[in-house]
Amino acid sequence: MADRKLTLSNLSPAQGRKDRKRVGRGLGSGKGRYSGRGIKGQKARAGSHKMRAGFEGGQMPSYMRLGKQRGSTSKDAMPIGPFRTYSQPVNVGSLDVFDAGTEVTPELLKERGLIHSLRKDVKILGNGELGTKLTVVAHAVSASAREKIEGAGGSVTLLREPKVRKPKKQRSRPAAAASEEPVDTEPEGDAVAAEGDG
Repeated sequence: MADRKLTLSNLSPAQGRKDRKRVGRGLGSGKGRYSGRGIKGQKARAGSHKMRAGFEGGQMPSYMRLGKQRGSTSKDAMPIGPFRTYSQPVNVGSLDVFDAGTEVTPELLKERGLIHSLRKDVKILGNGELGTKLTVVAHAVSASAREKIEGAGGSVTLLREPKVRKPKKQRSRPAAAASEEPVDTEPEGDAVAAEGDG
């Protein structure tokens, strides 16, 4: 093929080519009349490919039909968002790397790589054991973590006082219905006799 002379008669593309689909060119073309779109319906119309994912044709979509789970684990719980909270957790077991008497602050935790940001609150959790006396300064602390820190001789200082929850108002129950009037227990026979005497 290399020694063959190249002419217009044997000219061919380096790669095979495929003609584009030409629709609407008559019944003989195989793609005439409805041009591969079927008969009527939404997908036969122009712009039908622009439907967003999850669109159900105007029907109430499934994400609106299903119930919503409240709380910080739900996309509904904005501005927190799904699976996000405002606090960064640090376990008491991670605090055992500090020397006795150290004041553990968020800045020190950031320096040691135990938290990533100083813009979010730090909460101390009770996973692990602590055998060092430390002064822990954080935004929040769990009950088990406080117990372990104070059990090791340390202390806890909160940067933000916890919110005091208001007690729930108990609904007043309706008063018991008034007792019914006493029923006359006099026998009917006596009542008839009394009428006859009158």
